[in-house]
Amino acid sequence: MMIKEIIVVEGKDDIAAVKAAVDAQVFATGGLWFGKKTLERLKKMGERNGIILLTDPDYAGDKIRSRIARAIPGCKHAFMPREYAIRKGDIGVENASKEAIKEALLKAHPMMMKKRETFTLAMLYAHGLIGPNSNERREKMGKILGIGYGNGKQFLERLNHFGIGEKEYAQALEEMNRE
Repeated sequence: MMIKEIIVVEGKDDIAAVKAAVDAQVFATGGLWFGKKTLERLKKMGERNGIILLTDPDYAGDKIRSRIARAIPGCKHAFMPREYAIRKGDIGVENASKEAIKEALLKAHPMMMKKRETFTLAMLYAHGLIGPNSNERREKMGKILGIGYGNGKQFLERLNHFGIGEKEYAQALEEMNRE
């Protein structure tokens, strides 16, 4: 599988894992504390090829994703489910299988410039995605939709920001309920 966009990851072990899974250019930020030069370099690469953010499913990964997305609008977002990225207590893209990396990249979503209000907290509550014992359901739904895990508020934001349609949501809900 060949990907035209630059895949942005956190470190060199992530680069190796992604390159083993797909044919693509991969760029590492070197962690959370990258500077303006790195952002400028990413902007230039993104203008030519586009960018897919594939960061670790943890706090630092979310911070890196957020910082790059603010600086470079139009990035696609690929989310690695935590369960696929953990090995011996270590969480990271480098721990994921080739298949999990491919799946995350295939489900990459661009963030919409204008936030839609298709989904509401009431909808999520009605479908058991917020409220008592909803963590596992959000995790499953996020995996199916390729938008990752988040608390109720974050999950709602992702549904409305990543262009998930009502039909796609309904199909994912049906699939989740069958499992």
